[in-house]
Amino acid sequence: MSRIGRKPITVPAGVTVELNGQHVKVTGPKGNLELTLLPGISIEQSDGVVTLAKVVETAETGRLYGLSRTLVDNMVIGVSQGFTRALEINGVGFRAAVAGNIINLSLGFSHPVVFTLPDGVEAKIEKNIVTLSGFDKQLVGQAAANLRSLKKPEPYKGKGIKYVEETIRRKAGKTATKG
Repeated sequence: MSRIGRKPITVPAGVTVELNGQHVKVTGPKGNLELTLLPGISIEQSDGVVTLAKVVETAETGRLYGLSRTLVDNMVIGVSQGFTRALEINGVGFRAAVAGNIINLSLGFSHPVVFTLPDGVEAKIEKNIVTLSGFDKQLVGQAAANLRSLKKPEPYKGKGIKYVEETIRRKAGKTATKG
């Protein structure tokens, strides 16, 4: 049984939640997000608190109950505070520059790499840290994963793009044999 699904979602000031059957629309200072809940899960709002409940007890609603609550909670947090994801670029000559919604990267290839950010995601670059921010958690996370996939960190010198909180397990290189 999901304990996450039963937790109420508090709606902060400045955020409005509109319910229309299974359709949820959350509007706040950062933007607005919409979600259609799966059948078998109901949503109610009263006194600035949103709660979800299972209409029918099936295996599918049991699995998706906590997920639905977390998705709605992420929508409320996103339109009020937003989400950020930080990536670190490691390597000699590896650098990045942002111009509008385009990030120009030098990653050791024979050509510069141009990465286009999706709508709703902004980037800031300080030294070798790229910070992506936006109000849609899924969109920010996917943009960060796509940026990381351009040059994954390698285990010998740690060169590449990695998340700031990520640790790279290093391997020992080749050693010369004495013969």
